Amino acid sequence: MKTKQRAFMLMTIPAVVLFFLFHTFPLLQGVFYSFTNWRGYGDWEFVGFSNYLNVFQDMRAWSAYGFTFQFAIVSTILVNIFSLIVALGLNANVKFQKTLRAIYFMPNILSILIVGFIFQFIFTLFLPQLAGLIGIDALSENILGNPDYAWIGVVIMAVWQAVAFNTILYLAGLQTVPGDVYEAAAIDGANPWKRFWKITFPMIAPFFTINMVLALKTFLMVFDHIIALTGGGPGYATESISVLIYSGGFEGGQFGYQSANAVIYFVVIVALSVFQLRVLQKREVQQ
Repeated sequence: MKTKQRAFMLMTIPAVVLFFLFHTFPLLQGVFYSFTNWRGYGDWEFVGFSNYLNVFQDMRAWSAYGFTFQFAIVSTILVNIFSLIVALGLNANVKFQKTLRAIYFMPNILSILIVGFIFQFIFTLFLPQLAGLIGIDALSENILGNPDYAWIGVVIMAVWQAVAFNTILYLAGLQTVPGDVYEAAAIDGANPWKRFWKITFPMIAPFFTINMVLALKTFLMVFDHIIALTGGGPGYATESISVLIYSGGFEGGQFGYQSANAVIYFVVIVALSVFQLRVLQKREVQQ
């Protein structure tokens, strides 16, 4: 037993050390610098909690928080709706089922930056030109250049790319539902809609919970989509918290200040994730 424990320790210690060096240590450094006025270079001084207080008075930060939550909530809802619909279709007894599953999973293996550049071309050139030829004036304008509608373009791209991963999770959940339960329900006269709400959805509730939590967390940390699609513009209309922290901390000489912003946002994401888990898990028990 001692030999086995030693072997397990030898395998575990390198992973723990690497995790500490590349995750925990930078996190602790960020918390430390959040109490300083460090610009990312040169000298620094301790400023206490002034960085944290300034974040709550920063209108640009409030705007970024507003956009991020708006984007994350809308995207999370749409992704889970579309993912569940696609998963139900792929789980049905249809031709070319495995091929269709592979096709629907393809967006997940594509780089977000590449997908962003493709959608930028679609929204900037292809869609306006096509709308002009057809005569649809509402779509003839580049929505990415409109502060009121640019966020919709980011949502469309993010949802298209994220549906693939969530679909796989829902498919895994659907595989756990016994087929004889559906047969018994059909014999009792339950229509497809009742079978979904009374059998399918309650039995895949744990997968719904994890999909909601993962999707919201991922969208709250949105970065690549915006960098590739809008760069945070026009103006600051599509600037998320992650983009603000990056641009202000690494390009604007506000490393200490944005570190405080990052700590606040970390706490917000953790709190929301815990809240989601508790609420959705209670719902699972009730069902």
